[in-house]
Amino acid sequence: MLFAIICTDKPDHLQVRMDNRPAHVEYLKSLGADLKGAGPFLDADKKPNGSLVIINAADMAAAKAFADDDPYAKAGLFQTVEIRPWSWLLNNPETAA
Repeated sequence: MLFAIICTDKPDHLQVRMDNRPAHVEYLKSLGADLKGAGPFLDADKKPNGSLVIINAADMAAAKAFADDDPYAKAGLFQTVEIRPWSWLLNNPETAA
């Protein structure tokens, strides 16, 4: 099942994000094919201020465990984290004919 992990950074935490970015990227890559997409949200100055990560996980508990183990989460970057089941309707390469 697909899950969208929607994270909002704490204010004034850009340096925390930058310091932990290499570990975060490697952590995401560790999912292999279960990582469906990821990237930062941007503020008006085009600086990252949150994250969207879409993963394939067995259930909500597995998605939450993955989100909790993210180096960004462990570093205290996020003000909020929302995890929602997600259905990839359009432009899904796995269902393209």
